[in-house]
Amino acid sequence: MKKAKIYKPSKTAMQSGLRNTKSWLLEFDTLDTGINPLMGWETSKDTMSEVKIEFESKEQAVNFAKKNNINFYIVEPQKRKIIKKTYASNFMKDN
Repeated sequence: MKKAKIYKPSKTAMQSGLRNTKSWLLEFDTLDTGINPLMGWETSKDTMSEVKIEFESKEQAVNFAKKNNINFYIVEPQKRKIIKKTYASNFMKDN
């Protein structure tokens, strides 16, 4: 059976909000990768690698994988480290 990854997507560098980081995704791993002879890009004939299923919680994703006999592994999200600074600290030298 195919292997799937359950994870919570991280915030991209192009967005300031956290809208797309609320849900959990189940995404299948890509198998049989190769190089496309025409363009030179990495390609695969495995269509399941394009499937992403969205869940509201990690438990829902795990239950779905177990019910459908999908081998899975979980990637836990890292905590954001927020450093509070004042506007004036942009102009002060660090010693």
